[in-house]
Amino acid sequence: MKLTFLGTGTSQGVPVVACQCPVCQSDDPKDKRLRASVMIEDEDLRLIIDAGPDFRQQMLMHQVRHLNGILLTHEHTDHIFGLDDIRAFNWVQGQPTDIYAEERVQIAIRRIFDYVFAPYTYPGIPQMHLHLIENKPFRIGELEILPIRGFHYKLPVFGFRFRKIAYVTDVNRLEEAEINKLRGLDVLVLNALRKEDHISHYNLSQAIEIISEVKPAKAYLTHMSHQMGFHDEVQKELPENVFLAYDGLMVVD
Repeated sequence: MKLTFLGTGTSQGVPVVACQCPVCQSDDPKDKRLRASVMIEDEDLRLIIDAGPDFRQQMLMHQVRHLNGILLTHEHTDHIFGLDDIRAFNWVQGQPTDIYAEERVQIAIRRIFDYVFAPYTYPGIPQMHLHLIENKPFRIGELEILPIRGFHYKLPVFGFRFRKIAYVTDVNRLEEAEINKLRGLDVLVLNALRKEDHISHYNLSQAIEIISEVKPAKAYLTHMSHQMGFHDEVQKELPENVFLAYDGLMVVD
């Protein structure tokens, strides 16, 4: 199984528009972060988690030519606003794209992309096949996927476990039963927005605390803002099995 980080930035990405801070002005490619998303590949199966505004750019950069589905963590703009660009996959693959989301997220998709679900549509619109997921295991092909329920302040969101790999973003709270789903991992990906506290995201120390509790072989931090600091400097401060992810990083399990 292979996980590729398509984007590791927060909702504004890095650099932030009009920002003149040192991180946003950095020449280090690891300090350039598109909106958070990953690609999961398992033999012939290829899945994307979240399709934000950078989805088109991410697909082009990684030369993605087919998809088996998109899993959505929640309905915020930086996680779904690229869905219109699935139309290219519709044309190439000759079928709708399978979208996996819980009921509340599906309601948001039907509202935001109302032209997709209108009684009278026009040629060229994206075609979506919505699949309902709940907080229980489901399968895509031969791969079993275990949802991880977290909270983004008061908003319920989903992370996902794929055998020994788990991806959890945009959370600042996990109940003990959900934390237990993260034990025995080879790879844990977890959000860490910045070093300071935040109302709806884990900060760096909180993320490390969760990692220390569940003890994955390796952990990667994602959904980082420019306030986290320079990639190379922050990496020196981390435990030996914890890494700042960066766009394009590939992890094989």
